[in-house]
Formats: sequence, C-alpha cells, structure tokens
Amino acid sequence: MSTTLLVVDDDDEIRELLCDYLKEAGYEVCAAANGEQMREQLARHKVDLVVLDLMLPGEDGLSLCRQLQTQPGLAVVMLSARGSTLDRIIGLEVGADDYLAKPFEPRELVARIKAVLRRPQRLETEPETSASEAQLFAGLRLDHVKRLLVHPDGQAFNLPRSDYRVLRELLDANNRVVSRDHLTRSAFGRDHLPDDRSVDMCISRLRQQLRRAPGHGAQILTIRNEGYLLSLAREALGA
Repeated sequence: MSTTLLVVDDDDEIRELLCDYLKEAGYEVCAAANGEQMREQLARHKVDLVVLDLMLPGEDGLSLCRQLQTQPGLAVVMLSARGSTLDRIIGLEVGADDYLAKPFEPRELVARIKAVLRRPQRLETEPETSASEAQLFAGLRLDHVKRLLVHPDGQAFNLPRSDYRVLRELLDANNRVVSRDHLTRSAFGRDHLPDDRSVDMCISRLRQQLRRAPGHGAQILTIRNEGYLLSLAREALGA
C-alpha cells in the first residue's frame, strides 16, 4: 500500500518543492497552506504522516500539532527555521515525532520520514479490543477503543494518543515504577532525549484528569531518578 504524506507550509515555493521531491521519493503527497486547508485534506485523504511547518499564519504549527494528536496513528515531522534546542524540545513536547531545522537537505527529510514510519508505534494499531472492552480503576473507566477516560459522574474526556499510551503503560505496570525511557518509547516511538519533557507533560495532563475524579482514588507518583508509579486506592479491574 502507498504511503500518503501531507505537506503543510504557507510558502508556496517551498511547499511545491517539498511536494515534488517527496513524490519523486515514491510517496503520495497532498498539500495545505494553513490549518483550515490541513483539516480539509485530512478529511479527504487517509494521511500517514504530516510534514508541518512551525511558523504558519493564524494557527501556528504547535497548535496544529496538538490537534493532530487526536488522530490515531498519524505521525508528524515538524519543520522550523528556529532550530535551537529549546524550540526542538517544545516541538517534541506537543507531540511531534521528529523536528527538522531549516535549511535542510531534502534527503535528510526523506530519511527522517522513513525512520518515523518504521517505528513500531506507527506500524501497529492500538491493542485489538471489542467495542465494550475497557479497564476500570479507582472509580474511573478507560475506554481502549475510543481512548476515553470516563469519570464516575459520566463525564468522558478524549485522551491524546501519547497520554493514553502513558496511562496504559502505568496501569499495565501493576504498581511498579515505569521509567521515563520506557514511557517515551511507548508514547512517542523514540528514545528519551536529554532535557526532553514530553512524558512529563503527559503526566501533568493525566494528573489534572485524575484530580477531577471524586476522592482522588488514583495518583501518579514521581519516583526520584527512576520514573513514575500509578498508585491506586483500590485494585484496578479489567472489564
């Protein structure tokens, strides 16, 4: 099956050059100049990976990257003229699978796209589940099909792909510490980098969700120099 890429860049010349080069590399390619066009293309095509420019008018690349986290299995390679370590970390924290500073060699972009698409998390779907399968823990319900965290009052919150995978790993650990390295590989399909706070951001968002639940029956604890531990007030049950 062919792989479809979506190039999102507001510079007409750069967008056209990228599309031509990626087509020559064997990919199906569609293009967009902004967030609205990006969403239109995603509605029309089954896209495997988005090449996303950071500096866009209106909705910038960081905002769009956050939106793309709700798309199961969709990878993002972010492009930016701002190539500092901090900019790269911010891009990865919001969910980009890779970050490439401009100017760059088109061959390097193709190599990075191939590397991202080879990662197990991109080649596999989420765990096979029946429509009713979920996991109960501390009064909460994690829907493995829709990636919903359902609270006792019935409120349901859609978890970004990375947050869902982190929570799933913590639940599967069954009261054992899970390292940042393991969570980074599970959530983002890459090794943990120095000063990489991507997993920490996932943990922060999950803690906010857990604090909304009455009684705070579940807590994510930071274990110094080791990782994270999900502490439950009562045993998790598989539905």
